[in-house]
Amino acid sequence: MKVFQIGAAGGVGRRLSRLLAERGDQISGMHRRPDQVDTVRGSGATPLTGDLINDSVQVLAQKISGHDAVVFSAGAHGTGMDQTTAIDGTGARKAADAAVLAGVPRFVLVSVFPDALRDQEPSEAFEHYMKTKKTADVHLTRSGLDWIIVRPGTLTDRPGTGQVTAGPAVEYGDVSRDDVAAFIDAALHEPALSRVIVELTSGETPVADAVVQLAKPADRRGAE
Repeated sequence: MKVFQIGAAGGVGRRLSRLLAERGDQISGMHRRPDQVDTVRGSGATPLTGDLINDSVQVLAQKISGHDAVVFSAGAHGTGMDQTTAIDGTGARKAADAAVLAGVPRFVLVSVFPDALRDQEPSEAFEHYMKTKKTADVHLTRSGLDWIIVRPGTLTDRPGTGQVTAGPAVEYGDVSRDDVAAFIDAALHEPALSRVIVELTSGETPVADAVVQLAKPADRRGAE
């Protein structure tokens, strides 16, 4: 499989590249800054310069063309509301439109858990972030792509356990970046898992089993 990663130098992105490379997949890791090249290459991806904010849909489509799937895990990471709009919002929508234009059907978007950080003092910036992410989710679901939206709980850098709780609606919790990457890796390679929104936290189900269960038709899931 040829995978195009947007956000390849990030915490989830570089972990995912390692897993994909171990499978023998080919990964193109888009990065903006020169100082990210070594990080991307070191994770097993081929660095590819791109600018999610300034590149047009057409330019992004040229980069994406020839791949089998796109994974979008880029984010503004608290650098300001304008950046949130440009990267998490407009950037994600442009990437989806570029995938359509390039004829690359499979698209995985890393989004946000609806209950994220609701125990903390609300802020305008955070509410803007949540609204922006939701709008990007909606855009992807209307794109006609073969999409998966992954909404992880609070991300941690703890070593992964290889076990998760995953479903269309699960109780809020945290989850390691290792396990988010492992889930995306498995989901990408399960064609039957398509056009679903998955909430993801730490849990007790092996990642591979969680993906298989989610990929089953609803009537079979309910019967077991």
